Amino acid sequence: MAAALPECYHGAMTKRECEEVLGRKNKDGAYLIRESETIQGALCLCVYKQKVVYTYRVLQAHNGNYTLLTAGGLQETYFKTLGDLIRNYKRKNQGLAIHLRHAVKKKTPMLIQPPRRPETQPEASAGRSAGRSSGASGGASGGHSFQRGAAPLPEEDNDYENAPNSDYVEVIPD
Repeated sequence: MAAALPECYHGAMTKRECEEVLGRKNKDGAYLIRESETIQGALCLCVYKQKVVYTYRVLQAHNGNYTLLTAGGLQETYFKTLGDLIRNYKRKNQGLAIHLRHAVKKKTPMLIQPPRRPETQPEASAGRSAGRSSGASGGASGGHSFQRGAAPLPEEDNDYENAPNSDYVEVIPD
């Protein structure tokens, strides 16, 4: 079912939260789908019209088809997907207070992460080069493994100078 959920699906949301979201949109025909608070497994199609939110229960049959819960005596119409159900109720005169016009998409919180610097693995590269040097203990002294003539990464803001023909890096304080 997760793959077939439309962009207007908001998941678990209270009736009050739904009314606030649709009220902020303030457009007749604005709609969203949320999980029902009272019937487990049911969904609610909520539609805004003239400052009132109309809520319709959406049930899923055993065969996977969807229908709106109707008043007694009315013929139920089944749809293969929620998208089909929405397309149907976008047409006028289908039994809703107003036809669906404006899908209210769920806003997902953006994850702001600091930019990632490319990982350098001096220990791993030192181990590889030492392994290839047939037992010779070449490399930089002091446990650091800087290679002579290695170009710094272009996105780094270098605040040091490399002395030519040296295995050492001098750090200049700010």
